[in-house]
Amino acid sequence: MRVIFNNKAFRTDMKNIIDYSIGYVNGIQGGKKAFLTTIGLETVELMKEYIDSNARVNPQMLHHVYEWHQTGSPSARLFDINYTVSNLGLSFMSTFKQSTSIKNGSRVPFYNKAKIMEEGIPVTIRPVKAQALAFDINGEEIFTRQPVEVLNPGGNEVEGSFEKAFESFFNRYFTQAFLRVSGVAQYLSNPVSYKKNLRAGKKGGKAKGYEVGYRWIANAGVGR
Repeated sequence: MRVIFNNKAFRTDMKNIIDYSIGYVNGIQGGKKAFLTTIGLETVELMKEYIDSNARVNPQMLHHVYEWHQTGSPSARLFDINYTVSNLGLSFMSTFKQSTSIKNGSRVPFYNKAKIMEEGIPVTIRPVKAQALAFDINGEEIFTRQPVEVLNPGGNEVEGSFEKAFESFFNRYFTQAFLRVSGVAQYLSNPVSYKKNLRAGKKGGKAKGYEVGYRWIANAGVGR
């Protein structure tokens, strides 16, 4: 029995497979930004809904990041969440908006309401047009001509509560539930596209590998 081994064809196939593999890895790196952008968009919306849900359950803790008497309502949020994609990966940042609603007994909105209550910034209240300030304390109306300093406008329960909810989303919900339920974790742990396209990769080499790798990572969004 005589066996003829085509060494030249074998070397060509092996080179193309190696090139395909290199292209696949490069494609994943190239598609990383598209993947992170998709995850960023979806995560921001989930974060906002997560905070809304927590606010409805614990209004005494998160009422300050919504317009007066609208705690947990998406249309009354006094916060916004944005994301950025860089060489370091995906990062999120929150900012506070100005309140436009007026609390009962007041004439103007509470300037920087969300930020002041979240950070526990002392506030000094002075009469502007009137000669005295009027307060209702335990049903008794109090008048004073002196400025009144409120050391912690939101109270100890409110201070830092938005930051805690923000951190809770990533430390618990995002890692323990979101990645698993959304299917992202399972998708990333099973890169079947590499094997499925191996035959084509033997012919297409690095270019085919880049195309497959880019498409695989770019499509790794929620619900895939």
